[in-house]
Amino acid sequence: MAADGAGAPDGEVKGGVRAALGGLTTRGRSFLAAGVAAAICAYVLGQGDLLRVGLLLATLPLVCVAVLYRTRYRVASSRRLSPRRVAAGSESRVHLRMDNVSRLPTGLLMLQDHVPYVLGARPRFVLDRMEAGGRREVSYRVRSDLRGRYPLGPLQLRLTDPFGMCELTRSFSAYDTLTVIPRTEVLPPVRLAGEASGYGEGRQRSLALAGDDDVIPRTYRYGDDLRRVHWRSTARYGELMVRREEQPQRARCTVLLDTRAVAFHGAGPDSAFEWAVSGAASAMVHMLERGFSVRLLTDTGTSVPGEGDGGFAGTSQDSADSAGLMMDTLAVVDHSEGAGLSRAYDALRGGEGLLVAFLGDLDEEQAALAARMRQRSGTAVAFLLDSGAWLTGGSVPGAVEERLRQLREAGWTALAVPPGASLADLWRQAGEDRTVFGASAAGTTEHSGSWG
Repeated sequence: MAADGAGAPDGEVKGGVRAALGGLTTRGRSFLAAGVAAAICAYVLGQGDLLRVGLLLATLPLVCVAVLYRTRYRVASSRRLSPRRVAAGSESRVHLRMDNVSRLPTGLLMLQDHVPYVLGARPRFVLDRMEAGGRREVSYRVRSDLRGRYPLGPLQLRLTDPFGMCELTRSFSAYDTLTVIPRTEVLPPVRLAGEASGYGEGRQRSLALAGDDDVIPRTYRYGDDLRRVHWRSTARYGELMVRREEQPQRARCTVLLDTRAVAFHGAGPDSAFEWAVSGAASAMVHMLERGFSVRLLTDTGTSVPGEGDGGFAGTSQDSADSAGLMMDTLAVVDHSEGAGLSRAYDALRGGEGLLVAFLGDLDEEQAALAARMRQRSGTAVAFLLDSGAWLTGGSVPGAVEERLRQLREAGWTALAVPPGASLADLWRQAGEDRTVFGASAAGTTEHSGSWG
């Protein structure tokens, strides 16, 4: 990865000469005090030699201050993160490189990088004398159990003179950002009954050619097979036209994440909301790898912009790029102020294919609204979290069982998520339960296929 974050210390030192004098070390202050005292004693006693010694002692730290103060832009820095995007609980290494761009060697250099407290303590390094045109490299590790975007920098550089009389702190202007994305689990492939037609094995194919009278031609391109030339359209348009080939069309999957603040209680990496975010990330990555075009939808009705039709990513984008864009969104997603799922319901226009929902606490009204979402999808799978059970570590209460029953009667494959549950196990259980609850959806479809 190319080095970035290059910069140089700020040209101006706040406070001017006063700030430079404030950078005197204990040794420098001692020399200055001794020189002033010797000069005063020499004046009182009339000793010329003592006066010269006092002036020398007092002048040395002042000269060091002047030289160090006028030494600007002597050192350039660069920062490199490896990797720049890391899962929660994993480490990233930060590489710092210092280059002496002046013609003179440096003194002792002390480096300190600004790091948010959630990533660990601020790293400090001491670099020995750096020759003219020299280079030094150091590195440190950062780690966070909480997802988010964290700024690294600016880097602070403490300059010292060869005699250790003065220290000045200069700040570099450049900084970088570390993105901590949610943890993901590897999900097993499962097969469901009752899936909408055309979504078997995660793909469908549509013929552009349905007969001579129903053909959709296009302009001839270099390399096209001449056997596909459509002469009737060629005569009509006055240019060479060919029949379209059979084109693959990806199945769609919508991952719905409930972010309502009223639906989740508690905070921290082990909270119900963080499990839901991690579950949505795992399902999203899994479906992209299975060849689906995926849309990430929240209760606010907004989705991550994609190049595909209707905001679905993975159709015209590379799957890794699509996953990275959605992961960056999940890294900073937070609770919404909304109280209902109506906006998400409006965003489901029908024909969504597979719908995978991660839902928090639902009252009777929101449970009924979620149940109606089943009518706008092919297959619907819901993972229902009770934040109260996650806070106390207890079992699923009767109210959650009632919501599960309501969703299942509407055709959902609905599962309760106990505290600390593994999504991979629930994912496999959803595939098994679908054969049980498939009868409730049999009234709308008679096809079967795989959903992940």
